[in-house]
Amino acid sequence: MAKINFGGTIEEVVTREEFPLNKALEYLKDEIIAIIGYGVQGPGQSLNLKDNGFNVIVGQRKNSKSWDKAISDGWVEGKDLFEIEEACNKGTIIQYLLSDAGQIEMWDTVKKHLTKGKALYFSHGFGITYKDQTNIIPPEDIDVILVAPKGSGTSLRRLFLEGKGLNSSFAIHQDVSGNAREKAIALGIGVGSGYLFETTFKKEVFSDLTGERGSLMGAIQGLFAAQYEILRKKGHSPSEAFNETVEEATQSLYPLIAENGMDWMYANCSTTAQRGALDWWKKFKNAVYPVFEELYNSVESGEEARITIESNKKENYRKNLEKELNELKDSEFWKTGSEVRKLRP
Repeated sequence: MAKINFGGTIEEVVTREEFPLNKALEYLKDEIIAIIGYGVQGPGQSLNLKDNGFNVIVGQRKNSKSWDKAISDGWVEGKDLFEIEEACNKGTIIQYLLSDAGQIEMWDTVKKHLTKGKALYFSHGFGITYKDQTNIIPPEDIDVILVAPKGSGTSLRRLFLEGKGLNSSFAIHQDVSGNAREKAIALGIGVGSGYLFETTFKKEVFSDLTGERGSLMGAIQGLFAAQYEILRKKGHSPSEAFNETVEEATQSLYPLIAENGMDWMYANCSTTAQRGALDWWKKFKNAVYPVFEELYNSVESGEEARITIESNKKENYRKNLEKELNELKDSEFWKTGSEVRKLRP
C-alpha cells in the first residue's frame, strides 16, 4: 500500500500501480461474480467488470424495468442474465447491490445460497451495521467484504469510459478464507476505482449517511434554496438569482475546486470575491456545525436507519416520495434551472 500524507495525517491507500488490473484478473480468474440488483450501482459496476474481462453475471427480477435495462445494456437472458435465485446459486462472489430496502426484502432468498466458501460483497454498510433493524446477518463460513465507490453508479460508468476512476473505500467484515482483503481490493480495481482507502462497515455507513443528508444533497439543496429565495425576495429576476446561486457554482467554481482545490478556486476569483469569502466562510461553518453534529448523532444512534426502514415499509412510500421530489421539480427555483440549462451553448 502507498503511504500518502494528507495534510499531516499519513494514510495507506491502494493505487492501480500497486494492484494493476492484470493482477486483479489473475486473482479472480476462477470466480463467478454475480451482481444482484440492477438499479443505482448495479449497471456501472457490472459493466465495468465485464469490460475489464471478469466473469460476471447479473441477477434481477424478470419482467421488471431493471431487467429490461439489463437487456438493453447487452446482458443476455440464460447466458449472463438470470433471475436472482439462479444468479445467487451460480455465483461464487455475490455482489449484493439492491437498495437497502431491497436487501432487507430479499435477504432470506439470498442467504440460502450463501454456502461455505462463497463471498458476500456490499457497496454500503447499512445492512450489516444496522443488523438489529435489518436482520441481515451473514453465515459465519463466508467472506463478507465491501467496496463503496464514492459516487453514483452512473458517475462510476462515465468516468470508466473516459479512462478515469472514481475513488472507493473498502472494508472487511469477515475473513474466513484468509484472502478477503485481496479479494476486496481486486474487485475494487475491477469496478473502476481510482484509488482505494480502507474503512469499516460502520464508518462507511456513518460517513455516507452524513454526506448524503449533508453537503452532498440535503445541505446543498437547503443552501441553494435559501440564497435563491433571498435574492428573489430582494427583487432579483429568476435568471439572475439562479445563475448566481447554482449555475456559476456548478459550471464555473466547483470545477475549479475539483481541478486543484478550494485555494485554487479562491485564487482564480476577484479580490472582492476572495475578501467576502474569507470573511464569511467561518460564519457559515459556525452556523451549520451544530446541525452536522445533530445529523451525525442521529446516524450513529441508528435513528436515521429507523426512519429510512420505516418509511420504505409504508405501502404509499413510492407515491409520497414522488410527491416530495415533485415539490423540488415544480418549484420556481428548479423550473428556472431547467430553462437555464436549455440556454447553455
